[in-house]
Amino acid sequence: QQMYGCELSSDGRKEGYAQYSYDGWDFIAFDKETLTWTAADPQAQVTKRKWEADLALNQYAKSYLEEIC
Repeated sequence: QQMYGCELSSDGRKEGYAQYSYDGWDFIAFDKETLTWTAADPQAQVTKRKWEADLALNQYAKSYLEEIC
């Protein structure tokens, strides 16, 4: 399951988050400030390494959460 959300704060800043779950449990979440992924489950380490190595993916995710969303 994928969940993401976006919000416009009162000072005009755009906030956003993206996270994935598996079978109802947290799996991995994106930190747009550091362009890194936080693995909430030991099995998510493989995905974390793969996604963090893809700089274009992380820059797109940040751009999406701050601009498009």
